[in-house]
Amino acid sequence: MMTRSTSVFIDLAAIGDNISALKRSLEGRRFMAVVKADAYGHGAVAVARHIEQMVDAYAVAITEEAVELRTAGISKPILILEGPHSENDVAIAAKQDLWPAVHDLRQIEWCRAHQRPLPHIWIKIDTGMHRLGFAPEQLHSVKQSLEGAGCRRLTLMSHLASAEFPDSAITTQQLNLWRQIVSDWPGDVSLFNSAASRLELATKNDWARVGYAMYGGLVKDLSSNSELKPAMRFETAVLALRRIAAGEAVGYGGHWIARRDSLIATLPVGYGDGYPWAAQNGTPIEINGSLAPLVGRVSMDMLTVDATDCDDVEIGTRAILWGHNPGVDEVAAASGTIGYELMTRMTGRATRCYEE
Repeated sequence: MMTRSTSVFIDLAAIGDNISALKRSLEGRRFMAVVKADAYGHGAVAVARHIEQMVDAYAVAITEEAVELRTAGISKPILILEGPHSENDVAIAAKQDLWPAVHDLRQIEWCRAHQRPLPHIWIKIDTGMHRLGFAPEQLHSVKQSLEGAGCRRLTLMSHLASAEFPDSAITTQQLNLWRQIVSDWPGDVSLFNSAASRLELATKNDWARVGYAMYGGLVKDLSSNSELKPAMRFETAVLALRRIAAGEAVGYGGHWIARRDSLIATLPVGYGDGYPWAAQNGTPIEINGSLAPLVGRVSMDMLTVDATDCDDVEIGTRAILWGHNPGVDEVAAASGTIGYELMTRMTGRATRCYEE
């Protein structure tokens, strides 16, 4: 049986190494591994199993993601970042021993109405991102309401809108407000995301919620980028080769025209696999150790590369779309998007293979 050459390789050891590197800057803070969106496209169950002894808890976006982990045998605490979407989600959280976050009064009422108190709830406060969370002045009443419903443990959380820019006006504003809020908070608190976990922000924080950096995604301009290893390698192999003359066009619409006689390599991968349609001409792709530019429009199932300057290219030569070089963030920048999107929008058509 023929096997398609396009595959996504997940280096689980690299994720473990990244966690070890990230922990060095956390000064003993507890590590919450964010595995939402199928672990940023890396496979939530496989990743969670591999790192279970290295982390203190997991975070997902929705209840269904938490249930998938519990069904797979993951027993460590799991935080549901969006909290319950319905009363039934509260019942599931209680049964599966999950930690829901709450950010509006409806969720409080669902928790209060449930016959079995949830032992641990996270309260989300809006410190300036204005996406989810209670206003700071609501915190006292929310705390009283949850304690009255029998919740024995409350953790306070918020989210930084621009943590990679610690001196920006919005980060300064959020940090100042956060310090005021937590100054007399008796329990645990959590503010740090991937970017904040890699900076020395002078503020109280017991839990670091780390996602993108754990998978080797780079936050622009951070000096600690070199410590992280990409965990996802998206690769394929040359499907066809053809020589074209200067002046000839390649791909839909003829948007790229050869300025010289060129060797064009066709790769069996496209936006149907998760490679971005918006990738610009010149986006680098590694072929046989050399970086070659994407040329022409990305198709659903194929793309074309100018391999003229690559050595020893033939049908079957491996091509790396992103991994170490080029990195996913480099490809994303050439496509007008971010590496987060490229990681999480893998369609599943390319075979996912795990390496340890």
